[in-house]
Amino acid sequence: MAWLFMAGAVGFEVSGTLALRVASQGRRPWIAVTLLSYLCAFALLTLALDAGMALGVAYGVWAACGVALTAVASRVLFKEPLTPTMLFGIGLIIIGVLLVELGAHH
Repeated sequence: MAWLFMAGAVGFEVSGTLALRVASQGRRPWIAVTLLSYLCAFALLTLALDAGMALGVAYGVWAACGVALTAVASRVLFKEPLTPTMLFGIGLIIIGVLLVELGAHH
C-alpha cells in the first residue's frame, strides 16, 4: 500500500509543478491547481510513511521521480529541452533510487 501512496504523491507533485509552469505564463487560476496538487502530494507522502516506508526511501523516490518525470513532461508539454546530458542524468537518478531502495533492505 505504501508504494501506491508513493505513486500518487509523485503524480500530484509532478502535476503541481507543471501547473506552476502554466501559472507562471500568465494563467493565474492555475495557482489553485498548483496548491491543491502539492497538498495532495504531501498528504499521500505522509500516508506512504504511515504505511511503513522508510523516510530516506520515500523522500528519495519522491524527489527523484518528480525531477525525472517533470523533465520529460516539460519536454512534451512545453517544448523545453531534454538533452542527452539530461537523459543521462535521469538514468543516474533511476539507478540512484534503485540503490537507495535496495540498501533499505540490508
